[in-house]
Amino acid sequence: MNRMELLHRLSPLEQHGVLVFTKGDLEKIFPEEQKKTLEKSLERMRRDRLLVRAARGVYAFGPAVPRHRARLIEHIAQALRPGDFNYVSLESILSEYGVISQIPMDRLTVMTTGARGLHHTPFGTVEFTHTRRSLPDLLERTLAAPGRPLRIAKKAAAVQDLRRVGRNLDLVDWEEVADE
Repeated sequence: MNRMELLHRLSPLEQHGVLVFTKGDLEKIFPEEQKKTLEKSLERMRRDRLLVRAARGVYAFGPAVPRHRARLIEHIAQALRPGDFNYVSLESILSEYGVISQIPMDRLTVMTTGARGLHHTPFGTVEFTHTRRSLPDLLERTLAAPGRPLRIAKKAAAVQDLRRVGRNLDLVDWEEVADE
């Protein structure tokens, strides 16, 4: 793969909101590349800043990064747990709702049906917290938000998640929670 091929194949995907790719995705996008050749091409595209390594086996499309920085970390979280149900909750969404006054800097808190874990990326840290709730229950407790790759917890659900995982409740503005 060369620079022009990469731009030609990934630019249209950006227009459809696809900004982050796993190595497996790139193997499908460039099926003519042999494994070793693909590895070298990926390294070359990283040096040229056309791809940014977000995590092991996860790459962001370099030219899209400045235009989509606000939600890029959510795209990365989605790529890190592709087969699991993931949604923004806990401190991240409660801060957006104004329920807690602290703003998590460079951290996205995500509830997942997958494994818990912490992933440090060049765009911030993704903290996955496992939930055992059923899929119908999770769909009821979350909202699809336009322009966001991940669903978001409803206000009361995020507070319940906070309580359930044993996080600090001292910063919660209970009047804000009642406004939902």
